[in-house]
Amino acid sequence: MSDRPTLRVCALYPDLMNIYADRGNLLMLERRCQWRRLGFELSGAGIGDPLDPDGADLYYMGGGQDRDQVLCAEDLFATKREALHAAAGRGAVVLAVCGGYQLLGREYQLGSETLPGIGLIDAHTIRSDGPRLIGNVAIEVDLPDAGRRTLAGFENHGGRTHLGTGAAALGRVLRGHGNNGADGHEGARLGNVIGTYLHGPLLPKNAWFADWLIATALGLEQPLAELDDGLEASAHADARKAAGL
Repeated sequence: MSDRPTLRVCALYPDLMNIYADRGNLLMLERRCQWRRLGFELSGAGIGDPLDPDGADLYYMGGGQDRDQVLCAEDLFATKREALHAAAGRGAVVLAVCGGYQLLGREYQLGSETLPGIGLIDAHTIRSDGPRLIGNVAIEVDLPDAGRRTLAGFENHGGRTHLGTGAAALGRVLRGHGNNGADGHEGARLGNVIGTYLHGPLLPKNAWFADWLIATALGLEQPLAELDDGLEASAHADARKAAGL
């Protein structure tokens, strides 16, 4: 039996929360593991499915249309909230993009309806009557064992997310709108819980971040083996250029 580390990933609502090719983030994690001869196991949890707080090293949720997000918000709060809190409490990575990010907070005010969030981060989101925040975006982040780096991607959201005193931004906006187009912040991070508006999908444009997630989720003490990342570097450079860097 192989003793190689195996990254266990659980995708939340993979059929509903998969806008702007967010499923590509899962494929990127799988390929980065395979190329290094690391194990990779992918499971899914949909509407009504229980969630095992010990069943994965990384829990992932993408973005979705408003009607799908409403369904997921209700189920997330009712059937998966406690498990995700337990998973985050033991150090599992939680990565949520756009609509998934909005549901990590306390609530999402969607017109006359307020969707419950699961409260993993101190934030709330309000659907604005103003123009959607759309375009290429680049942010500066500072992560443990990675240092100060740039993430680049694409944003398209009508919600404005505001962080509370108990939350820190994932990064500082270099180009684009970020959480609300006003405060210069993008995303949120609390320990290994990360939310961001960056689509594109995010990880193929930022291979270094995919590797950081893998190493963090596995709790590796040694750096991951280097790969020939010529194409990945070009993708990152193109994303930066599209954002105006």
